[in-house]
Amino acid sequence: MSRRHAFLTAIATGMFLFSAASHAQYKDEYTVSTVLPSAFPWGQAADKWVELVNERSEGRINMKIYSNSQLVAGDQTKEFSAMRSGLIDMAVGSTINWSPQVPELNLFSLPFLMPDYAAIDAITQGEAGEAIFAAIKKRGVTPLAWGENGFRELSNSSLAIDEPADLDGLKIRVVGSPLFQDTFSALGANPTQMSWADAKPALTTGAVDGQENPLSVFDVARIDQVGQTYLTRWHYMADPLVFAISNRVWDQFSPEDQALLKQAAIDAGQWEIEKSRSEVDGILATIKDRGVNVTELTPQQRDAFIEATRSVYEKWTPRIGEDLVRQAQDAVSNRNP
Repeated sequence: MSRRHAFLTAIATGMFLFSAASHAQYKDEYTVSTVLPSAFPWGQAADKWVELVNERSEGRINMKIYSNSQLVAGDQTKEFSAMRSGLIDMAVGSTINWSPQVPELNLFSLPFLMPDYAAIDAITQGEAGEAIFAAIKKRGVTPLAWGENGFRELSNSSLAIDEPADLDGLKIRVVGSPLFQDTFSALGANPTQMSWADAKPALTTGAVDGQENPLSVFDVARIDQVGQTYLTRWHYMADPLVFAISNRVWDQFSPEDQALLKQAAIDAGQWEIEKSRSEVDGILATIKDRGVNVTELTPQQRDAFIEATRSVYEKWTPRIGEDLVRQAQDAVSNRNP
């Protein structure tokens, strides 16, 4: 019995030492990058993820959020590359900002692809969503779950926009994506690329006439205070968020902790999506109360914008992947109301 006891003790000790060594490899702090801070749904999604992981790991996995793209000196388009190389551990990132490195993510920027929330869900939760996650993984980052930045609406300081001709010559701030340049050029506007950090000063000085962003950004950033008194709800695209982790960091976690991180991301994403969608009506009412002129497009008016941007599909579908675009279009057509 003594020999058997000694043998079992040795096994137990070895398992403990292996576990301790494994945990010892974990960092004291894992960086989590976001573009927007806690005042926005985007930042709240990251907050929730960090909270759930800390709670479920009993403090073993410590994550710290760095908002405003500070880990990449404010250049949000460099976030994915920094995560892929291991300079950033984790992120709750935008499909737009990551699209330069993952062409498949341009799918979500195709104009007027997703008319409603059911369309977003049909894509992210179906074959197209799985294909996009596989494309992200292949490029050095492990995607864990979806979040939501919301439908991007158009504002400007000059006029109520309800037809493509109204955009003629307007200088519109856009994010650093060539697809956005092509979309607004097709509509006759003058798209001007700049980071979000530079956007509000440009609107203040009149260097640009308008911008496009979710209602939550318009509201919290008080864009109405910099002359943006006209808002068009055209739902021309949505910007899903992705909870993700560098492959290099992901491989350092035990299978149990990988499952913990992923489930926490899924739960945080679902929480944030429900929260952000439920707040839209209240945000819109607040914006109207501030004196902003809000234009709601009729189906016929929206069709005119769709027709005006067909050239964008012709150019970008081969770059995104014809099969992926077809999967997404089929998912939207067959979505549950």
